[in-house]
Amino acid sequence: MNYPIWDLTVYGGGFLIALVAVVHVLVSHFAVGGGLFLVMLEKKAYKEDDAGLLDYVKKHSKFFLLVSMVFSGMTGVGIWWTIALLNPAATSSLIHTFVFGWAAEWVFFVCEIVALFIYFYTFGKMDRKKHLIVGWIYFISAWMSLFLINGIIGYMLTPGAWIETHNFWDGFFNPTFWPSLIFRTGLSLTLCGVFGFVTAAFLKNADLRQKIMRTCAAWVAIPFTLMVSGGWWYFIAIPEPAKTIMLEKSPEVADYIQLLTWIMPILFIASMIMTIRLPNSFQKVFCFVIVGISLVYFGAFEFIREGSRRPFIIYDHMYSNQVYVKDVPEVQKSGFLASAKWTKYKQVTDENLLEAGHDLFKFQCSPCHSVDGFLNDIKPEIAKYDSAFGMDAKLDGLGKLNQYMPHFMGTREERWALANYIVSDLNKMSDKNMGNPVVEQKELPVTIPPFDKEKDEYVLLSWNSQGMHTISDSSPYWIIQPPANNIFAQLVKRGDSPEIITEDVEISYQAEEGFEYPEKQVQFWNHASKLLGTDLAPGVGLEGLKVSGIMQVEEDHRAFSAASVPVVPYPEDGSFNPYPVFTITATDKATGKVLATTKTVVPTSTEMGCKNCHGGVWRVAGVAGLTDATSLDVLATHDRISGTDLVERAKNGEPMFCQSCHADSNLGTQGDPELLNLSAAIHGWHANFLTDREGGESCAACHPSNPDGATQFFRSHHAQFMDCTSCHGTMEDHSLSLLKKEREAGKKGASRLMENLQARVVDSVDEIKPRAPWVNEPDCLTCHEEFEMGSSMDAFNTWTEGAEGLFRNRHDQMEAIMCAACHSSPHAVYPATFNVLGENRDTIQPLQYQGNDRPIGNDCMVCHTVQPEFEGHHPNSLRL
Repeated sequence: MNYPIWDLTVYGGGFLIALVAVVHVLVSHFAVGGGLFLVMLEKKAYKEDDAGLLDYVKKHSKFFLLVSMVFSGMTGVGIWWTIALLNPAATSSLIHTFVFGWAAEWVFFVCEIVALFIYFYTFGKMDRKKHLIVGWIYFISAWMSLFLINGIIGYMLTPGAWIETHNFWDGFFNPTFWPSLIFRTGLSLTLCGVFGFVTAAFLKNADLRQKIMRTCAAWVAIPFTLMVSGGWWYFIAIPEPAKTIMLEKSPEVADYIQLLTWIMPILFIASMIMTIRLPNSFQKVFCFVIVGISLVYFGAFEFIREGSRRPFIIYDHMYSNQVYVKDVPEVQKSGFLASAKWTKYKQVTDENLLEAGHDLFKFQCSPCHSVDGFLNDIKPEIAKYDSAFGMDAKLDGLGKLNQYMPHFMGTREERWALANYIVSDLNKMSDKNMGNPVVEQKELPVTIPPFDKEKDEYVLLSWNSQGMHTISDSSPYWIIQPPANNIFAQLVKRGDSPEIITEDVEISYQAEEGFEYPEKQVQFWNHASKLLGTDLAPGVGLEGLKVSGIMQVEEDHRAFSAASVPVVPYPEDGSFNPYPVFTITATDKATGKVLATTKTVVPTSTEMGCKNCHGGVWRVAGVAGLTDATSLDVLATHDRISGTDLVERAKNGEPMFCQSCHADSNLGTQGDPELLNLSAAIHGWHANFLTDREGGESCAACHPSNPDGATQFFRSHHAQFMDCTSCHGTMEDHSLSLLKKEREAGKKGASRLMENLQARVVDSVDEIKPRAPWVNEPDCLTCHEEFEMGSSMDAFNTWTEGAEGLFRNRHDQMEAIMCAACHSSPHAVYPATFNVLGENRDTIQPLQYQGNDRPIGNDCMVCHTVQPEFEGHHPNSLRL
């Protein structure tokens, strides 16, 4: 943030550092152990008076000088240049924190240079004892360099107490110092044998060559125990959060761990093969294969060590984007651009949106990601995002639930600028492809059934229980809500004292033309029934399940109901109709006479916005439905995060039913008692990606409530001055109420999802009242006290005590008429004139019985043949 960015695009993402560093670290470790290798073999040659072995040591010392001093010196300078240019803040921090350590290391490095040159150029010319002393001076100096560098490198992953004390020794002798030193020492000695194979393979004397090959193999094998024990201790000493990143959260690190576990035995076995007397031509090639295996081994280890630090470059001190941890609160408050020195854009405007986004990308993304590059290419990670909304949600969730990436740092406007840059410039999405277009649904005519107050004896009222049944049409892969709509009806016999009729009558339902059991309906129902293990409608076979039938009596409610009606919003003409009209008919069982007929909307929609973040397009008519690409990405994301194998199982013909694991009181599934219920899990997870949104924007990301969408299920007159948050709270508040209930039940996952969520409607999380989904819901009487006109527009945090208190289950004060019979369904209470398919579509019954769009009872004479003198249903009912 305080330094300019070297933007490498293709060669970014850590590729240049990895290219230079892995090679340098390999030869620098060889430079440490190689000194001991030379001294021990020279001493052995003197002891055994072996002129051939001594001559080999002299030749090997030249090779050693060229590799460890010349080549390693060049790569050492290269790594300093590379880290200084690509991550200057971290480099500066390391230098300032460990000035004494660096100074001491450079002293020992100078000693290495001098000793090695003396050792090589005086070989055979100096007294043997003194020559060996020079060799020992080199080895000790090289090992001390390792000792000092090990402390500094270890500090980057495990700074330990230094974070609080800033004491040099606390940082240097950090928690992984000793295990890392043992591991690296063992590795250094192992490399002696690896590089010894190279020089030995080119010896002409076959017997001497084989003798040295076996000696080199021993140098590989014996330090292996030191390396393995040190590596295990090193792993144990790593902090738990870093260990979690290493083992569970970062797929890249997991791949390198797997590679490391394979390459270690391969390196050992390959080295043992060199003990066998083999053709020299094979040995000359295979020795370089072993060096290559060592390079891969070293690369895997370094990638694991580097990856385990995520999201930091210096653990708990500096993020990978060069922002100090202590500076984050100020950056979040004032903005990243305002805090950065090397950008000309200090705030985001409409005019500089993409340019500012580009600068934010360079500062916050390019330190780890390349563009079309060899390593950590960002293009595959963002390919599925075709809208700035989805990309913005992804940025919003960074670092919250998966901590291997830093949080986005900056204001919401800056985050939006970065999202637009990524989608527009990197994904090459034009404005017309970004987001969901405004949908203009064609108005569909609806016929109002006749009613004659003077002659008709019965009033038939019907409604849907939820106001909108949202279903997923991803059924080949998973189902979150099956096509199972519930229709209710009450039959009233008109009179001076009207009666609720439930005996000797039959009430049937029939979908409008075009919805007669279409092919898609069969497919959805078969998958849903398979996942549930039974038919959703008890006693009805799959062949007999249709969008027409006979309702059953609900004695508790003095009503009739048709449960799990398998209606989908896809009529046979290929269009999208979320508001199919059903004809409801009451018939005298004895005579077959039709007593009353009405119509009602049975709302159902597949406008489930998973594609906003999971890729793909709308499946049907460009306005709704989940494509295979979207459905599979949802499962793939679940697999990556939770370690499941849902994609594989779905592709093998085993589609997933979300409620089979996550309990859902709406469908009556028990799920896994250890896991969060479905509502808490799905809202709690996504709330971390949809914070600080205004109004019902977060809700519309998933639910069919988008005011520009094809469903717009909030059809009530309340939509003129309220939105989803008025009753349900913001996404954060809504989720917290569900998660708090699960936390009370001892569900471990609840606290994790709550950690980064802040209350918005109320002052603190503590004030939010826990609730169970589908049971503890907002209550109409919170605003409509004593059934008066609304005294407020905030029903959040006042919940019904149980299912019996829900609007859809409640009756008037006489326990006769259900509330929804007169007021219609939730989200579509009368007057519900905001239906996208026509203003009369949701008000058929008020228009039929009263000639207006007001709640039933606006005209008492609908049911009463004599004007009542008191308010029998509820207080203030006559004001309607």
